[in-house]
Amino acid sequence: MNVETRADTASQSSRMEIVPTGRQLGAEVRHVDLKHLDDAGFSALLRAFHQHSVLLVRGQNLSDQDLIAFSRRFGDLDWAPVQENGRRFVDGLPEIYIVSNVKVNGEAIGSLGAGEAVWHTDMSYLDRPPIASALYALEIPPVGGNTSFCSMYAVYDALPSELKRRIADLEIKHDGTYNSGGFVRQGVTPTDDPRTSPGAIHPLVCTHPESGRQMLYLGRRRNAYLIGLELAESETLLDELWTYVARPDVAWEHVWKVGDLVIWDNRSTMHRRDPFDDHARRIMHRTQIKGMQRPR
Repeated sequence: MNVETRADTASQSSRMEIVPTGRQLGAEVRHVDLKHLDDAGFSALLRAFHQHSVLLVRGQNLSDQDLIAFSRRFGDLDWAPVQENGRRFVDGLPEIYIVSNVKVNGEAIGSLGAGEAVWHTDMSYLDRPPIASALYALEIPPVGGNTSFCSMYAVYDALPSELKRRIADLEIKHDGTYNSGGFVRQGVTPTDDPRTSPGAIHPLVCTHPESGRQMLYLGRRRNAYLIGLELAESETLLDELWTYVARPDVAWEHVWKVGDLVIWDNRSTMHRRDPFDDHARRIMHRTQIKGMQRPR
């Protein structure tokens, strides 16, 4: 990594460093305490967020209230979806979503378990998906559970010109049946017919409201459907587009440490998680910044 910028104010932001990963996306924010981040420091952090799409801040010591307070600086927060058992994750703090394989008295304290979480965008099945997600590491396994991010700007840019022309005006249904761990969402009847499954319809190619850059907005593969195409044609075209997501040159992998906070732009990125040993413990707390408009 090479140091890209250093804020030059006389506050905490004067020591802040934004260090790019050297990949198509991602940067580490160094020398900052998110609990005491002043306005100048947050402005620098926000600029870096828009430039790099994913920010890593290590060595934080955050309560759930601290995590909520920091996340709210980006905008209003969504309430977390309920667990598979129908209960909220943290009493009195509906903004907190727990990603964990840990069980207490035989009952899971969080969602997604220890298996792989495939490439996806958070909650793109909503009409107004979240702007961003912030994930904070409380406990991590000795190995596994890494999170990878890919740039949907870079994915779109890599498409051949003819393919760009072919998809320019297409719309895609983002399935709301299954979450990224493959579990059926609370209150949804399972189906594997993408033409009839629940979910929002968004443009396949979107323009980011801050950067003005075009990006491919895929959401997730399972039960996706390109509106107006025959099912077989939709499946073939989606399979072709997804081959560009799997390329390592558009991605960055993060190996977690306790105290890491990662916040990512939910519009211009997708992410996935490696599986890990279910006998190990992994506890992560997540917030999401509420979407204010439909992708377009």
